[in-house]
This record gives sequence, structure tokens and C-alpha cells, in this order.
Amino acid sequence: MSVIVIEFITLDGIVSDPDGSSRTPTGGWAFRHGPETVAGDKFRLGSTLEDGVMLLGRTTWQLFSHIWPGRDNPFATRMNAAPKLIASRTLTDTSAWANSQVIDGSLIDAVKREERDVIITGSLSVVHTLMAEDLIDEYRLLTFPTILGTGRRLFPDDGPRTDLECLSAERSGAAVLVQYRRAAR
Repeated sequence: MSVIVIEFITLDGIVSDPDGSSRTPTGGWAFRHGPETVAGDKFRLGSTLEDGVMLLGRTTWQLFSHIWPGRDNPFATRMNAAPKLIASRTLTDTSAWANSQVIDGSLIDAVKREERDVIITGSLSVVHTLMAEDLIDEYRLLTFPTILGTGRRLFPDDGPRTDLECLSAERSGAAVLVQYRRAAR
């Protein structure tokens, strides 16, 4: 089992509001580069999406539950079919998006118990919680040629030191997809 973080990210490390749905002043930065940069399986998940489980925070799940069920393309079909775990203390109704369930109990314990690969998209509070516990195995970052100067960062200033190994880097439209995994200890 691996814990894989996938994120749209700016050159200065900002991950907040890439699509503009939060209506922040700098939001929508990823989608300004055209659909070819953000559409489809840009993170090269392949069979991991079918064999693994998605882990989402409540806010990301609520956003995605309004977007993905209405889409009709091969990648949307895979997203909709994937099992989804939601880290939330307040969400009770998960009927808006198929194969979704709220984690019962501790997020950390749920991830440690999981036998499938865990894919986290967005959900920065979930990512930071798992970072603090040294549970992230891989980062797949679609880096956009944008510098915002403000916003929520993937890697916080007070975060733990983590040594990574670059597995690949390739251009994807206007962005660059970089895949890192935890370096051997």
C-alpha cells in the first residue's frame, strides 16, 4: 500500500483554489491554461484508480460530488466508480457521489489499516495531517507556470523534513507533471 498525493500546484507551492470554486482573488489559476492541461488522467493514475481508494476531505468531496457525477467521459467514469473515503466529522449524507463513505474513527488509523493504495487529491488538511505522521509515500504534482505569492501551500514552513527521489518529469500542456517518492531511509 502506498499513500499518493496528487495536486495542482504553482511554482511557489500554492495549491489553494486551482479551479476558482472558492472564489478567492487568485483562484482559477490552473484552469487559465486550457482544458488540455487539466483534463483526463493527468496524474497518470492508471489502474491505481481502479485498484486503490480515493481519500478526500469534506470540502473537496463536496465540490467533486457536484462535478464528477454529471460528467460523461472515460476518466469521469473511472472517477465515479472508484471507492472514496471521506475525512469528515460533520458529513452524514454521501449519496451525491457513488461509492463514498465517511471514515469511521481516526483518519490516521484508517490510512494505516488500508490495504489498497490511497490517492489523495486536494484535501490539504488531510495531506498535512498525514505529512505530520510521515505517511505520504509519493507526490504527483502538476506544476503550473504561475506564481501567486499568497495562498495555502502544500509544504508548510513548519512541516517535517522529507527527502524525496524524482521518478519522472514530463510536460503536460502548459504544466509539468513531476512524480516524487519517499527516498530510501
